[in-house]
Amino acid sequence: MSETGTAVPGPRAGGPTTVADPAESAWAEYVAAARALDGVRRAAATAAGEQARSVAAAREELTAVRERLAPQQSRLRDLGVPAMSLVPTPPEVTEAARSMAGGPSAVLAVLRAAGDWADAADDTLSARGLPRLARWPSRPRNLLVYGPLALVVPLLQLLLYAVAGPGPVTVLALLVGLPLPAVAFMLGWLAVGRVFRPRPTDRVDRTPRFGALVCLVPAVLTAAGLLLAMLPD
Repeated sequence: MSETGTAVPGPRAGGPTTVADPAESAWAEYVAAARALDGVRRAAATAAGEQARSVAAAREELTAVRERLAPQQSRLRDLGVPAMSLVPTPPEVTEAARSMAGGPSAVLAVLRAAGDWADAADDTLSARGLPRLARWPSRPRNLLVYGPLALVVPLLQLLLYAVAGPGPVTVLALLVGLPLPAVAFMLGWLAVGRVFRPRPTDRVDRTPRFGALVCLVPAVLTAAGLLLAMLPD
């Protein structure tokens, strides 16, 4: 009995084993052919099952992609995108049909790729703050936030020195202002998370060490320069 329930004949019992007659040869050939046929049937059943699963998965993926694309299309129209730009061109349709010519498995792969593109489009459409900058590398992107905040402290130090001049008041102000780079870093850390987060559930790389260095170095260099300038000749 085979795995599919088909009865596969076994060797015939009885008869001489040393003398091969035409009946025994025919029976052996029949057994081999039956076993080969059973293997073909099992392979066909396995292939049919895999194809059915691929078809079902492709249908589910197609439904999910359609549900994703409908609100995106409506939102793009609200943003002023022409309707013609939202319809695939004939070359795009031809290329898509060619990529899906391999059967249900190929169709499922294309639909999953379309789902990934829909995810990327959702990230862009739902981005808060600066959506394009959110795709930049983390350090150059975060420098746009940490940099201006890091310059506030040196500017205040220079302004104080220009107004009060060298003296105890300026020295005291510089000492009191030592924690200000930490304040600038905390403000930058919070701002990076709010400005460059594509979606509320996403996590943003705030590069804390890089941000702390950016906020600390200008203030330390400016304070050291002012202290050196106030030293008696």
